[in-house]
Parts: sequence; C-alpha cells; structure tokens
Amino acid sequence: MRWTKWLGIVAALLLVISCFMEWVFIASKKISVTGLDSTGTDFGKPGALHLVLCGLFIIFSLIPRIWAKRANVPVAALNMGWAIRNYLLISGCSGGECPEKQFALYLVMICSLAMLIASWFPDVKV
Repeated sequence: MRWTKWLGIVAALLLVISCFMEWVFIASKKISVTGLDSTGTDFGKPGALHLVLCGLFIIFSLIPRIWAKRANVPVAALNMGWAIRNYLLISGCSGGECPEKQFALYLVMICSLAMLIASWFPDVKV
C-alpha cells in the first residue's frame, strides 16, 4: 500500500469535517457561513457537492482496479475546481464589505489539493 492513497483518504475526511466548520463571518449581518449552512445569504449549500465528491473519492481509492484509479482523477479535479469556486464566491468582497475568512475555508483548499495530488499517484500493480 502506498502512503499517497491514505493521504488522499485522510484529506477527504478532513474536507468533510471542514464543511461543517465556519468558513466566513460577515460582521455587518452577524452571520456565520459554513459549508452546509449559509442562512441569510444567497450562497446555498456549497459544501454539499464536496460531500458527494469526497464519498466517490474514498470509494474509488479503496477499489483496487485501474478504472477506479482513472475515475478518481476527474473526481478530484472537479472537487478542486469546486473548492476554487467556493473560495472566490464566498470570500469575495461585495458592496464594499469583505467577510472575515476562517481557517476552514483554507482547509478546504488544502485538502482538495492533497486529494488531487493523491489521485495522480495511485496504488496500482501494472
């Protein structure tokens, strides 16, 4: 077993945990936005797709077939793209007001990058 497989699985689990943590705080409205609760804003539930993609990533990482490893790369790339989209959308300033970014928003980006890197180096016997 390669360590990159376990790095990707741990990163996916950390990403799931970070979806329940506070991403930004909007001081003027006194709103705390998480990945699954953005009441008072128009963000929706940006962490919901992360949960689905992390589940697929973990399943594909544990299946010892070449098709699963190949399917894992676009899943991780889509997850990274969704993380970048969330970062730009949620942390962006609008109307002269910039929300305070919290650690979990950065953790989403770091974990998504770790998942993408782990998908590039699968544990496959050729």
